[in-house]
Amino acid sequence: MNEALRLEGVEKVYHQGSDAEITVLAGVDLVLRPGEAVALVAPSGAGKSTLLHISGLLDSPSAGRVVIAGQEAQGLGEGERTRMRRDRVGFVYQFHHLLPEFSALENVAMPLRAAGWTRQAAGTRAAALLEAVGLGHRLGHRPAELSGGEQQRVAFARALANRPTLLLADEPTGNLDPDTSERVFGMMMDLVRREGLAALVATHNPDLAARMDRVLQLDHGRIVAAPAETRGRGSGTF
Repeated sequence: MNEALRLEGVEKVYHQGSDAEITVLAGVDLVLRPGEAVALVAPSGAGKSTLLHISGLLDSPSAGRVVIAGQEAQGLGEGERTRMRRDRVGFVYQFHHLLPEFSALENVAMPLRAAGWTRQAAGTRAAALLEAVGLGHRLGHRPAELSGGEQQRVAFARALANRPTLLLADEPTGNLDPDTSERVFGMMMDLVRREGLAALVATHNPDLAARMDRVLQLDHGRIVAAPAETRGRGSGTF
């Protein structure tokens, strides 16, 4: 079966001063396949964001391998890493990070324009994505004219603009009320299935985590089996 993401022995060590070390990741092994949504749970400060950043090539591991859609990231130059990140990875954060002076359509079209798409082609793709997340009637609205849930849906549409293989989401519903969180979560799962994405979602919400295909727990820098009550509906294998 194709693999969207493979991590092998990923370590991350930060150095403080001349001899102090802080180990955040201590040998993470993980495989994600297209079409599955995997929850990553851990207390704050346990390294979830670090793992997401390394998986999405925003940071480099101290040791180990990162392979995205069959392509080895080790040894790539910065330009190659940027292109791989742009073409293969979509990011969604707790806060939407939309550009306030641009409309929803323009925010979603921006990564396409950066990748060389024409204005017309980028606009057509952006409009289709916004329609898919239920915002076809809000194309011209700026972020300040949208609700929190609508802004986050625009962020998801933007993350999918370049048809990535891998979606990385860091507490994507953490800033939303329960009803809005439920709607955004449902939309995310629908997009994962429809687009054939692999999604790795860091979350503190055990109810949402348990509804994903697998639940993985980060404990002392390693991936371990999640407690039975939080396990997703999938197999539970790494």
